[in-house]
Amino acid sequence: MSKNNIDICKLEDLNRLRSAPKLNNKQSKILFNELSQIIHKSDWITIGIMSPSLKKGINAVRRIEERFEYSEMKCITLPSSEGPIFLKANQKTGEIHARIEFGLGEGILISCQNYNNSLTSKTIGPFPLDFFD
Repeated sequence: MSKNNIDICKLEDLNRLRSAPKLNNKQSKILFNELSQIIHKSDWITIGIMSPSLKKGINAVRRIEERFEYSEMKCITLPSSEGPIFLKANQKTGEIHARIEFGLGEGILISCQNYNNSLTSKTIGPFPLDFFD
């Protein structure tokens, strides 16, 4: 276990990271359980993915859809060339938009959204790209 992992024991520990840490099974389970509770209390989520390729980014979205039994979102805007991407998926609209973007970290950001405007949306992550496998 790297030094980075030792202090990842709750979701807010991820906030200070630019790129997703490697997590062991125990850490993944604890974080997933905490995240699941927040997601189930929200009305919808948006997903931001920083990935070295479009294929890995789309795959991460599909694993989240499967894990939470969401409808499959449609790819609306995709880059015409290969490269690192930033992908944004919105469960409410059912749309995925991706663009080439250099200089980002790597990982998944989940924003929990609510129809009640008095509840602030909370962005959580970054999680490893394989976190929801």
